[in-house]
Amino acid sequence: MGKGIFLSLDGLDGAGKSTQCRLLADWLRGEGYAVTQCSDPGGTEIGDILRGLLLDRRRQMTPACEAFLFMASRAQLTAEVIRPALDAGRAVVSDRFTLANIVYQGYGGGIDLERLRAMAAVATGGLDPDLTIVLDVPPEAAAGRRHGPADRVESRDAAFHARVREGFRAEAQRRPEKIVVIDAVQSVEAVERAIRRTVEKLLKTSAGG
Repeated sequence: MGKGIFLSLDGLDGAGKSTQCRLLADWLRGEGYAVTQCSDPGGTEIGDILRGLLLDRRRQMTPACEAFLFMASRAQLTAEVIRPALDAGRAVVSDRFTLANIVYQGYGGGIDLERLRAMAAVATGGLDPDLTIVLDVPPEAAAGRRHGPADRVESRDAAFHARVREGFRAEAQRRPEKIVVIDAVQSVEAVERAIRRTVEKLLKTSAGG
């Protein structure tokens, strides 16, 4: 493949990210790509410990503490998993990446966006996905799709999740060349087709086609 390609999927919990990450990775493999899948936070020994802290609803933490823990997990994931995969020419499909911090702790939690971007640049060494696909659903629809007890972030009020959704949309308008919003209220199959069309355009561009 030469240089690897880095794709991330994001959106509210319940938008269908995990399912679509799996389907996208399977499709890319069928197209002949070597694929590495990962989740952010998590994906490494240290990251999995941090993920447990972040999602434990018994623990209260400030938005700043939360942001630093997410960034710490991402720093390890980038160093251990993502950069080596890209250097080996693999396609990386990540369930969330830096955009999640920008919208959850920034738009949702009130931390200055530029400070979050600076933190992310340190955590990732400036690494940014080639394309981030945001699966857009209303907060009430996302909540209705979730199974099991809500984690610490999922259990926040409707106003918080509404700010997060608007954050995703605002960031997509700010960086349309890097962030694409897809209506995820559609069927799983329709969302999958929309994602494939979007990724195909990027692959053709990357190949010089």
